Amino acid sequence: METPASAAAAPRRAGIATRLLDAIERVGNRLPDPLTLFVLLGAAVLLVSWLAARAEISVVHPGTGETVAAVNLLSAAGIRRIATGLVDNFAAFPPLGTVLVAMIGIGVAERSGLIASALRALVAAVPARLLAATLVFAGVMSSMAADAGYVVLTPLGAVLFAGTGRHPIAGLAAAFAGVSGGFGANLLLTSLDPLLAGLTQPAAQLVDPGYVVQPTANYYFMAASVALVTAVGTFVNARFVEPRLGPWRSDAAAGDGAFGALAPVERRGLVAAAIAFLAVAIATLALVLPAGAPLRAEDGSLAPFYESLVALIFVAFLVPGLAYGLVARRIRSDREAVAMIGETLATMGPYVALAFVAAQFVAWFGWSNLGLILAVKGASVLQSLGLNGVPLLLGFIAVSAFLNLFIGSASAKWAIMAPVFVPMLMLMGHSPELVQAAYRVGDSSTNIVTPLLPYFPIVIAFARRHDPQAGIGTLISAMLPYSVAFLIAWSAFFLIWIGIGLPLGPDAPLTWQPGG
Repeated sequence: METPASAAAAPRRAGIATRLLDAIERVGNRLPDPLTLFVLLGAAVLLVSWLAARAEISVVHPGTGETVAAVNLLSAAGIRRIATGLVDNFAAFPPLGTVLVAMIGIGVAERSGLIASALRALVAAVPARLLAATLVFAGVMSSMAADAGYVVLTPLGAVLFAGTGRHPIAGLAAAFAGVSGGFGANLLLTSLDPLLAGLTQPAAQLVDPGYVVQPTANYYFMAASVALVTAVGTFVNARFVEPRLGPWRSDAAAGDGAFGALAPVERRGLVAAAIAFLAVAIATLALVLPAGAPLRAEDGSLAPFYESLVALIFVAFLVPGLAYGLVARRIRSDREAVAMIGETLATMGPYVALAFVAAQFVAWFGWSNLGLILAVKGASVLQSLGLNGVPLLLGFIAVSAFLNLFIGSASAKWAIMAPVFVPMLMLMGHSPELVQAAYRVGDSSTNIVTPLLPYFPIVIAFARRHDPQAGIGTLISAMLPYSVAFLIAWSAFFLIWIGIGLPLGPDAPLTWQPGG
């Protein structure tokens, strides 16, 4: 039974959380849209390049020993390069093609109903005592199609908890913690992996022009992180969130049939999708495992396989999605399948516009040599402070987590941070793959407490179905324990991982040395 002291403490914690959120929201609302932010950053690069060139700022490249000077992009040659390179910058922007291709397959799987039905089947098949753990796990795995996790799993978690007599907000919070707080982890490669690698690679090439970052750069670590996030999320739900919310005394939402049992046609669709996925997996193994297989290089390495991962992600979602849609009667003709692809790509319009502006910023930043200059000088400052190793990496994770409160998009934020932090930490001996993994830990941990997350208002609306008085403070006070616990536990797990010397992914070193 709750004591008067504990009863008084809960509102006090909620009030603190609400005031904290109000402050974050006020600051965040003053920031421009990410697209506008990149326009301003691009203009700043042009101005700073002119000032740095006039000041004759230069550094010695630690790898080649050559002097690298700031380049004035507002000179005649610079303006000519900007004008002639506009289209090429956009077309060659690494994340653009990878995300669009992957989303074609993911879009069919999502819009045919495959992902929603698979999540419902997973959650409905587990006993009540494992419900919270299953919701967190399903949420983490839903990052392969984030929209499905937010719009299907979070309300489903609330309904399932209410149906078993438990507080629906606790079920919603468990699902939301997995979907958003565990966004960086997954047992499978998702569209986020090639997207981030595509931004990390050009940043690394500011220091090492031949450096290649594979989409699998963080796969081992992120796959192992699924168990960590699931365990931590389940513990927080049982130890902090559900006890604070107390018992649920209303069954008004239990009869909500929006997420009832799967219909027979949906079950047949899932069987067909599973068979299709198995066929794709067998075909992939046949293309990779045998000696001389098409996705092996002549020297026997798996480089062609790594370079084909986006295509394989596309097929692994498209084929099961089509199989489900045909059997479940969600797709009755090729026209409907094509319409699903069109609808998916239509939703990517804002991302394409953002990618256009971000591509110019990334290119200009590289042309100006400002990234390399900042990296070399920043590394010198860090070395003079003696800041390296664990304090340096923890500081970077904290910076990533803090910036996520104001810039919600993982790709937009990394496009800004990577050109500065990847070269800087490389010059401190840390590999680009390690820097990217540290970023993902910080970025994921605070997703669930930032009002700038696009789905934040939607989750509040789902909560109000069960508690009409629920608001921003309700959600934040429920999610803060998850966010803090994820940040602490995941950071510790990251340090233990690299301390033992475990690889972050296939061919993903932990350290970098000039000429290495």
